[in-house]
Amino acid sequence: MGLKLRINGQAHEVEADPATPLLWVLRDHLGMTGTKFGCGAAQCGACTVHVDGVATRSCLLPAQAVQGMEITTIEGLSPDGRHPLQTAWVELNVPQCGYCQAGMIMAAAALLKAKPKPTDADISAGVDNLCRCGTYPRIRAAIHRAAGQAKPA
Repeated sequence: MGLKLRINGQAHEVEADPATPLLWVLRDHLGMTGTKFGCGAAQCGACTVHVDGVATRSCLLPAQAVQGMEITTIEGLSPDGRHPLQTAWVELNVPQCGYCQAGMIMAAAALLKAKPKPTDADISAGVDNLCRCGTYPRIRAAIHRAAGQAKPA
């Protein structure tokens, strides 16, 4: 069955079972591998994308549920990779292994859209993705830097 999806500003028609999780449509059918598989239970956040601007875990979300909505992946966050969060991530050397970071950046981007000057409590509540390497202090500092609230790492 043909799924009609709008991803990163472009229309896509994908031949997939409508119940296929959005994560697998992105990765396996469209080759957008920036969005990662982590836990498969929508808990860790490695699979975070934006659906109509809202940070959404894609590993359990049936692709049919997002037809007609705007989906943004890490590949579509910034055409040149210079989104303020991506820049701050590099400047502060945030990633250790890096596996969770695309989902982390997507969650942080949704947070900054909703709260342009987040507090530490806002960050804790709005970015609840898991990082097995424990880079949370650098993540928090990068979010503050991207928001123009430079704080020490």
